[in-house]
Amino acid sequence: MWYDTGMNSANDTRSIRNSARKTVRDVCAIKSGERVLIVTNRSLKNGAAQTYEISQAIYDECREAGAQPVLIVQPEKASLDSADPVVLAALKTEPDVFFSVSENKLGKDPEGIANPYIAEDGSKHDHIFDYLLYGKKSMRAVWTPGITLDMFARTVDIDYDELDGRCRELCARYEGVVSVHVTAPGGTDITVPVAGRKALTDDGSFRTAGSGGNVPAGEVFISPVVGKGSDRTGGENPADAGAPGGCSGRIVFDGSMSLNEGDIVIKTPITVEVRGGFAVSVSGGEEAAKLNATIAAAERSALDMEKVGILSAEQAAVYKRNARNIGELGIGLNPAARITGNMLEDEKAFGTCHFAIGSNYDGDAPSLIHLDGVVRDPVVTFRYADGGTYTVDVWR
Repeated sequence: MWYDTGMNSANDTRSIRNSARKTVRDVCAIKSGERVLIVTNRSLKNGAAQTYEISQAIYDECREAGAQPVLIVQPEKASLDSADPVVLAALKTEPDVFFSVSENKLGKDPEGIANPYIAEDGSKHDHIFDYLLYGKKSMRAVWTPGITLDMFARTVDIDYDELDGRCRELCARYEGVVSVHVTAPGGTDITVPVAGRKALTDDGSFRTAGSGGNVPAGEVFISPVVGKGSDRTGGENPADAGAPGGCSGRIVFDGSMSLNEGDIVIKTPITVEVRGGFAVSVSGGEEAAKLNATIAAAERSALDMEKVGILSAEQAAVYKRNARNIGELGIGLNPAARITGNMLEDEKAFGTCHFAIGSNYDGDAPSLIHLDGVVRDPVVTFRYADGGTYTVDVWR
């Protein structure tokens, strides 16, 4: 088998093949006869349709493994776009394994937003993808927003046993943590409540139904306790009285940032003031203005969905509110990853952490966005109920 990688040498081609084989055989352990759905785009990047070529490599390796892969190409999707109907219909056939190898996003599920899928445990999911993976747990999945040929070749063919050890160690350290304090030289100083939350891992082991994550892999992440909110002068929002407190402090993003139009390396740090679990102000330079615009667009889109009957007034208010929620704290653990302006890789980089603005992973803060931002060189300290502390040192 052979495919055009858009790279420059036989060694590059072999690296792509090796990473595709590692993904199919080691990361996902795809077996003969399994049904595999691959969704991608064919946008040109540096003269090559990179996500398509990676998808073709994965398709070929699935065939080699005896599986039954299907490859669907849809136009590139931004954060607020919907997936093509044919993609959502294909997902409803419930494949054993799903790959979203996208330039940006898979796309939203309008039907799921209007009428969430309800799992047997009562959890609600506003996308058929989330329902099959996290609710029904009938599918395993890999999603790779913005992946490039260089990234795929360089960061995927790694020692997954070593990565698994780091992830397990950090998840074990999260047991009993009530809050996390994060500081960084750039000015970040924030307390993140996590009592009752479970740390999740993207360890590159997606071999059982209900498991999934990124390729490249390499992070441990957690959803902060959802806050009660505040107005922009610092007072509590009366409508949220009685809800638990959330994150409080300041985040200074100085690595990279996800925006509606894609990911960027930050030149002028973005300062986000957080009270009651929500971003109450965003300041900085041009990048901060773009982040403000992306958040505002998500707020408007929620109200627009109410106008056309996709969301009820109550749902629209929740989605609008959560466009400012602090939905994730993640810690990067992949030694091959570095900050390149591509969040798929950036958030895995050693010596970084990232926060997300928007939806969380526990399903109690739905939003139309999930915007990751990277903080360089953080000091991350876990605080336990008994007063003890632990400073993260898995990077050393």
